[in-house]
Amino acid sequence: MTALQSERIAALCEQLKLDRLGAEWPALAQDAARQEASFADFLERVLASEIVARNERRTTTLMRLATMPAIKTLEQFDWSHAGGAPKAQIQELAHLAFVPRAENVVLLGPSGVGKTHIALALGQRAVMAAHKVRFISAADLMLQLAAAKAQGRLKEYFNRAVVGPKLLIVDEIGYLPFGREQASLFFQVVARRYEKGSLVLTSNLAFGSWDDAFAADAVLTAAMLDRILHHATVVQISGESYRLKDKRKAGQAARRTTPVA
Repeated sequence: MTALQSERIAALCEQLKLDRLGAEWPALAQDAARQEASFADFLERVLASEIVARNERRTTTLMRLATMPAIKTLEQFDWSHAGGAPKAQIQELAHLAFVPRAENVVLLGPSGVGKTHIALALGQRAVMAAHKVRFISAADLMLQLAAAKAQGRLKEYFNRAVVGPKLLIVDEIGYLPFGREQASLFFQVVARRYEKGSLVLTSNLAFGSWDDAFAADAVLTAAMLDRILHHATVVQISGESYRLKDKRKAGQAARRTTPVA
C-alpha cells in the first residue's frame, strides 16, 4: 500500500465521518495480514471498531444531556448501611423494564438514606441503555419553568426538556414548598408525561403530606398523584442519614476518648 493510497483512505473516512475506522484501520490491517485473515474478517473487525466508537460517542452525548451531577451506580451503594432500602425491588428496577412501559418510580424516605443515589444510578443505567435521560432538582425545574413562562417559551421548554427525555428524574420534591403557580406548572409536567414517558421522583414526604408542598391545594395534589401512581412502583426507604454516619462515629469515638473529670 502506498502513502498516497493511505491518504485517500483517510480522506474517505473523514468524509464519511468514520473517525475510529480512519484511526485504527492500519493496525487492524496489519493484524489481519499477520493472521492471514480473510477480507471478510478484516471488514468485520473495522466495522465493529466503528460501532464501538459510535456507541461511546452516543453515551458521552447522552450523559452530557442528562445533566446528572455525579455518576452513581448501584454497585457503589452501601447496602450494609441502608438497611431500610429494599434491595431486591431496587435491583429489579435496574433492569429498566419500567422505561419502555412509560411507568414511574417514586423513592420516598428521610434525608440521607440514598434516594438521590438510587435515582442517579437508574439514570446512569438508562443512559447506558441508550435512553435519553434528564436529571433536575424540583427547585431548579420550577426556576426553569418560571423563566420559560416569563419569556414566552413555555411550550418550547415543555417539548424539549419535559416531554423530550425518555426518563425524567426530578429530585427533592417537598424540600421547598411550591406556590400556587409553581404547583400548577408541576402538575403540567406530570400531565404531559402521563403514559408517554417515565418519571423517577424522590421525596422526603409521605404522599399524605404532598398537598403541603403544593400550595395546600388538595384537589390539584390528588389529581397529580392519581397520574403519578396509576403506573408506578413506590420504593419506601428507611434508616438513618448516610451523610451523618461518619460524623456520628467520630462523635462516639471522641466521647469514648474524652477523659472523665
